[in-house]
Amino acid sequence: MVPGGERLLKAKTLNEVHAEGMDALLKALGPVDTIRFLRMFDEGEGDYTKERKAWLKDDVHEISREIREMKKKQVI
Repeated sequence: MVPGGERLLKAKTLNEVHAEGMDALLKALGPVDTIRFLRMFDEGEGDYTKERKAWLKDDVHEISREIREMKKKQVI
């Protein structure tokens, strides 16, 4: 048998995997960058699709009109 082979056959619990993963992150990145890394996977809150419709204009003609106005005013 390969040295340490018995460890390969035994599945770890999710708690063990989580603890070892956190230890590895902290060792490799330090506490601040570990937190920054973990926040990359935060799902956030709210409904992006519904909120997006509130602040985006759906009408292409309205967007086009605004661009023409901005060009007239030499904003863009």
